[in-house]
Order: sequence, then C-alpha cells, then structure tokens
Amino acid sequence: MTVIAFIRHMPTIWNRQGRLQGQRDTALDLEAIPVWRLPEELADFRCLSSPLVRARETAERLGLAPRPDPRLIEMSWGEWEGYTLAELRANFADIDELEAQGLDFRTPGGESPRYVQARVIPLLAEIAAAGAPTVMVTHKGVIRAVYAMAVGWNMLGKPPHRLDWSSAHLFRVDPAGRPAVERLNIPLAA
Repeated sequence: MTVIAFIRHMPTIWNRQGRLQGQRDTALDLEAIPVWRLPEELADFRCLSSPLVRARETAERLGLAPRPDPRLIEMSWGEWEGYTLAELRANFADIDELEAQGLDFRTPGGESPRYVQARVIPLLAEIAAAGAPTVMVTHKGVIRAVYAMAVGWNMLGKPPHRLDWSSAHLFRVDPAGRPAVERLNIPLAA
C-alpha cells in the first residue's frame, strides 16, 4: 500500500467571508497566511496539487514543487459558487432537501461528492501503481470525499472524526485506488 498525504489550501479572502469557492480561482488571503511547516515525515514525498492558484501557492509556501493535476480541483458548487450560507438559505428553498442526499448532494450545475470520488479514484490507483508516496495539496471537498470512502461515511450527519483543516491527513491506498485512514490531523503549524 502506498501512503498519500492530503493538505487543504491555506485561507483565502472568500474563506474569511464564508463564500463557497468551488472551482473559482481565488487567491490566498495575504493578511491571514498561517505559518505552516511540512512535517518531516512528508519531506521526501512528491507533490501534486489542484490546478487552482490557492492550492499551488500553498504547496509552494510549504517548500514543495507541485505538479498540478485537474482531478484534484475542488468540487464544483455550480450556481452556488460565490454565495454565503445565509445568502443560499435566502435564495434557494431546496437547500435542506439537497443536503439530505449525502454522497449524492449536488447543487444546480454542480458536482456531487460521489462524482468527486469517481474523479479521484483513478488518480489514487495511479499513485498506488507507481508506489510513490505523494502529498496532495487540494480542497476541503476533495479531502472529505476521500475521507468518506476511507471510513465508509455516507456524508449524512457528523463524520466519524473531526478533520482539522490546518493539518495533513495520511491515507494508505490499495492498488485499486481505495483509501484507508493511516493518521489524521498531523499539525502543520510551525
């Protein structure tokens, strides 16, 4: 089994504002950039990242040389991108009904977590076949989709573990691209 580490990008202005970014290419919030350090155990891993600037810049700030892979792009929120939760609740009457669909939750014009899983599994299988430990700097939606596969969570109710978004999350990946949790919440704070 091959080890893969997932790291969510550093904060953006839209994170601070509570806006859904999805596949919008928003930059890091230069006033809120944390001081992160790559854990020594990940120092020799190769690096892939989402092609979005916030993920690539995070990898570079961690001293990594990322190779962008489009399969690591954030889940599309479709028509909801750019909105805050309060704005969504005021403008989309069916939000609770959609959220109750778990892995099949899909916004108008967006992607579901199950679709993200299908997009990422071939990448995980490629990494496993290469046997190359890899750090992937990506997005919350991608990491949650992989985590859901690893623990068998249908994305209804609270997840079995709390994920700290200022941490790295390690998974083992089998040859078919199926992840299993190795270790969660490895601190990045310096």
